[in-house]
Amino acid sequence: MTKRKMTMGLIVGNRGFFPDHLAKSGREEMMQVLQRAGMDVVVLGPEESKHGAVETFEEAKRCAALFQSKKAAIDGVIVTLPNFGDERAIADTLRRAELGVPVLVQATPDTPGKMLITHRRDSFCGKMSACNNLRQYGIPYSITTLHTEAPDSPEFAKDLEWFAGVCRVVKGLKNLRIGAIGARPAAFNTVRYSEKLLEASGITTETLDLSEVLGRIGRMKDTDDAAVQKLQMIQKYVSTKDVPQAALMKMAKLGAVVDQWMKAVDVQISAVQCWTSLEENLGIVPCTVMSMMSDSLLSSACEVDVCGVLGMHALQLASETPSALLDWNNNYGDDPNKAVCFHCSNLPKHFFKDVRMDFQEIIAGTVGKDNTFGTCVGTVKAGAMSFARFSTDDVNGKIRGYSGSGRFTDDPLNTFGGAGVVEIPGLQKLLHYICENGFEHHVAANFSSVAPVVHEAATRYLGWDMYAHQG
Repeated sequence: MTKRKMTMGLIVGNRGFFPDHLAKSGREEMMQVLQRAGMDVVVLGPEESKHGAVETFEEAKRCAALFQSKKAAIDGVIVTLPNFGDERAIADTLRRAELGVPVLVQATPDTPGKMLITHRRDSFCGKMSACNNLRQYGIPYSITTLHTEAPDSPEFAKDLEWFAGVCRVVKGLKNLRIGAIGARPAAFNTVRYSEKLLEASGITTETLDLSEVLGRIGRMKDTDDAAVQKLQMIQKYVSTKDVPQAALMKMAKLGAVVDQWMKAVDVQISAVQCWTSLEENLGIVPCTVMSMMSDSLLSSACEVDVCGVLGMHALQLASETPSALLDWNNNYGDDPNKAVCFHCSNLPKHFFKDVRMDFQEIIAGTVGKDNTFGTCVGTVKAGAMSFARFSTDDVNGKIRGYSGSGRFTDDPLNTFGGAGVVEIPGLQKLLHYICENGFEHHVAANFSSVAPVVHEAATRYLGWDMYAHQG
C-alpha cells in the first residue's frame, strides 16, 4: 500500500533565561528526525526569528502567518521544547494559525552531567507550562508517552508514528462524505443512525436510491468500456471458477455504476443495501464489488451500516491498510477470550489466507443459489487485530464508540463465508460493555495495532465518547 506523505508544522520553543543554543540545535535535530520519517516540515527559518524558534509575540505572529499560508498541507503540529520555552508564544501561534489539526507536545530531557546554566534545559518543567497555556486557550493537544523524550530516541519514533496516525484520522474524518446506497434493510434496526449527529461532526451522508442503481445498470450495455474494465478487474482480483458469466457481468455493471456515482458526488466511502433487494432484483450479491473497494482503501460496508463504515475508515486511515466490517458472530468452544468473527462476505482480499468467489449460502435458501453469486469465501489469516465501532446516540445527542486490540488466530474453523477466530484479552468484559450499552453487532477490524490512534483522534480532537478496551 502507498503511504501518504505527511506535512508537520514545527514550533520550536525558546526562552531567554535559558541557553538559546539549545533552541538552535533542537530545531535542527527535530527537523532531521521528521525528514528521516519521510515528512515535510513547515518551520520558521533562522532569518525569520532567533534560531528559527518562537519566543516573542512578533515571532508567534510570524509563525502563525507561515502556518496559515500552508494550512491546506499541514496535517499536524509538533511543539518541541529543547529548553523551557515560552508558553505564551506557543499558544499564541496555534491560536492565530487556526489550523484545527492535532498538536503533539515534546520535551527534550536534560543530561545529568550537563546541568549547569550553559546546558540546562528545564524542558521537563516547561512542558507543564506549555500544556497549561494550551488548555487555557482551549487548544486540544496530545503528549508523548514519556514526559521527556529525545527527538532521536526510539520512544519518540514510536510516538511520532502514533501521532501521524492520529493526524490522518482527524483529517480524514473532517469533511468526510459517505455514500449510503439503498435503504436500510427492514430487519436491521440495529444499523439505524443519525445523519444530523454525523453532520454536526462535519461528516455528510449522500444517499442514492437502489432503484436508480438498478436503472443505470439496466441501461448499461455489456460492451460499455466501464463494464468491460470492471469485469477484467473482478476476474483479476479473485478466482471466479464456476461462476456464471451473466452474474459476473451484472457485478461488473454494479461496480461501474457505483464507481461513477461516487466520483460524481465526491464520496470517499460507502454503505450498501444488500439483503435481499439486490438478489431479488439484480440476481447477484454485491460482496466482491465491495471487497474490491475496501481493498483499495475505499471502505464499503453492507446493510447500509454508515457508522460501521465510519469505523472501517478510521482504522484504515490510522494504519493505511484495508479494513473489514465483521459480525461478532459465535463463541469459539469454551475459551472466554475467543470468538468467531464472520461475514457473508465482502471482506477485502487483504484479510484472507486464500479467497474465491462463490454463492451466498445464507440468502440462497430464500432467493435461490443462482441469484447469490458474488460473495468472497475464505479463511481470515492470522495477525494483529485492531477493532472499532462508532454509533450515534440520538437520545443523548452525541457520537460514541469503542476500540481495542486483539489478534486473529490460526485456530481451525470449518464454515462458510469469510470467517476467522479472534482472541481478545478480557473479551467477556467487552461483550458485556457492548450489550449493556446497546452497541451494534457489527465491528470494524483491521490487521494492525492502531486502536490507541483511533481512540485519541475520536476523543481528543472530535469530542466523541469512547471506551478503550483493556483486557
